[in-house]
Amino acid sequence: MLDKEVTIPSQEPEMFGHPKGLFYLFFAELWERFSFYGMRALLTLYMVQEIFKAIAERDVATAVVYASYGSLVYASTVIGGQISDKILGMRASIFLGGILMALGHFVLAIQNDIAFFLALAFIVVGNGFFKPNISTFVGSLYKAGDVRKDSGFTIFYMGINIGGFVAPLLCGWLAAEYGWHYGFGLAGIGMLTGLLFFWSGIKNNVFGDRGMPLNREVYEKKVLGIPQKTLIPIIAFLSAPGIAYLLASWQQNYVSGIFKFIGFAVLGYLIFIMAKLESEARKKLIMAVLITFFMTLFWGFHELSGSVITLFASRNVALDGIMSASQTNALNSMFIIILAIPISLLWGFLAKKGLNPRTPYKFGFGLLLAGLCFYILSISGASADENGMVPFAYLLVMYFIISIGELFMSPVGLSKITDLSPKNIVSFMMGVWFLSSAFAFQIVGFIGEQLAVESTDINVGGLETLSIYTDGFHLIALYSMGAGAVVLLMSPVMKKLLGNVH
Repeated sequence: MLDKEVTIPSQEPEMFGHPKGLFYLFFAELWERFSFYGMRALLTLYMVQEIFKAIAERDVATAVVYASYGSLVYASTVIGGQISDKILGMRASIFLGGILMALGHFVLAIQNDIAFFLALAFIVVGNGFFKPNISTFVGSLYKAGDVRKDSGFTIFYMGINIGGFVAPLLCGWLAAEYGWHYGFGLAGIGMLTGLLFFWSGIKNNVFGDRGMPLNREVYEKKVLGIPQKTLIPIIAFLSAPGIAYLLASWQQNYVSGIFKFIGFAVLGYLIFIMAKLESEARKKLIMAVLITFFMTLFWGFHELSGSVITLFASRNVALDGIMSASQTNALNSMFIIILAIPISLLWGFLAKKGLNPRTPYKFGFGLLLAGLCFYILSISGASADENGMVPFAYLLVMYFIISIGELFMSPVGLSKITDLSPKNIVSFMMGVWFLSSAFAFQIVGFIGEQLAVESTDINVGGLETLSIYTDGFHLIALYSMGAGAVVLLMSPVMKKLLGNVH
C-alpha cells in the first residue's frame, strides 16, 4: 500500500500520469533554453562581424570573451544554487534569474559595445539563479521512491533539446533576414514566455507549496535595514557592471586568471580531504575526480560548436542555402532528440544480457567518438573546392558522432558523482561537477586563440583559413582519441576504484 502511494501521489493534479507541474516546468525550461541557445548561436558571429570587426585580432578577442562568458555562466550556478538553498527559495530564484536573463537578451538588441558586455553580464547573473533551481524544482515534484521520476526528467530534458533545436533556426533566420538585434530580441521574448509558463503554474497552484523559502525568518531578515529578499536582487543587478568589466577586459583576460586560482584551490582542497579518508572512500573519490576531469575535457571539445566550429561553418562549409552558419548550432540538439531514446534502450538491452559497459568504458568510447568527429572535419579539406569550401555532409556527420559521444558520457556522469562522493561532501562535489563545464570553456578559449585568423575582412575564408581549421581539428582529434585510449587502458584500475558502482 505504501509503495502504491509513493508511485502515484494522491490529491495532486496530474497530466499523462505525471504531476501537472512537470509540464509547466517543461515549457518554462524549453523557452529558457530557446533564449539561451538562440543567443549563443549568434554570439560568436556577432562578435567577429560587429563588435570586434575593426581589429585584426578579432578572432582572439572573440575566443577570450566567449570563453569568459561561458565559464562565468556555469560558475554562477554554484553561487545561485547556494543563495536559493539558504535564503530565496526556488520560486523567487527562478523569477529573479529569468527577469535578469530576459533583460540581458533585450539589452543585446541595443547596438552599442557597452550594452553588449552589460547584456552578457545580466545573462551570467540570471543564469546562476535560474538554471540550478528549475531542475531541482522538477525533482521536488516527486516523492522519494517514486518510479516516475526518471521518466519525468526524460520528458523535462526533451524540452531542453527542443528549445536548443528550434532556437538557432528561428533566431538565426531572423538575424540573417532582418538584422542581429531581431534575433537577440526573439531570444528575450523566449525567456519572458518561459517565465509566463512558470507564473501560470503558480497561479493555477500546480506546485502546491514547493519552492518556497526554507526559512522564512532568514528570507525576511534585514541587512543594512533591507530585507534579504529585496537586498539579493539589488546586489544581483548591481553586480552586472563588474562582470561586464571582466568580460570587456579581454586583453587582460582576468577571468582566465580567476579560474586558474579556483582550479588550484579546488584541487588542493580535494587532496586535503583524500588524505583524511579511509582507503575505500579515497578510491571512490579519486574515481569521481577522474570522471569530472574527463567530462571537462569532453565538454571543452564539444563546446567548440558555438565558437570555432561556427566560424568554420561560416567561412569554409558550403551551406548552399541549407541553413546559415548560426543555424548549424541546432544540429546537436536535433541528433540528441533522435538518438536519446534508442541509446537509452540500447543500455537497457545490454543490461539484460549482462553486457552493459561500465562507466570507464562509456567515457573512453565517448572521448574516442569526440576524436573521431574532429578527425572527420580534419580530412574535409580533401573535398574542398577551389574556394576552400567543403561539403555540408562533413559537418552533419561530425554533429551526429559527437551527439552519440555526449549520450555515452553526460547522462552517466552526474549520477556517478553522487554515488562515489563521501556523504559529507556530496554538495561540494556537485558544485565541482558544475564547475567542470566552466573550466571546459577555458579549453574552448585556448583552442579558439590557437585557431584565430588575423584579418579585418568580414568575408575572410578560402584555402588559407581551411588549412588553419583542418590542422587544428587534426590535433584536437589526436588529443581526444589519446584521452579515450588512456581511459580504456586504465579501465581495469578504474573498475577497482568504482567498487560496486557500475
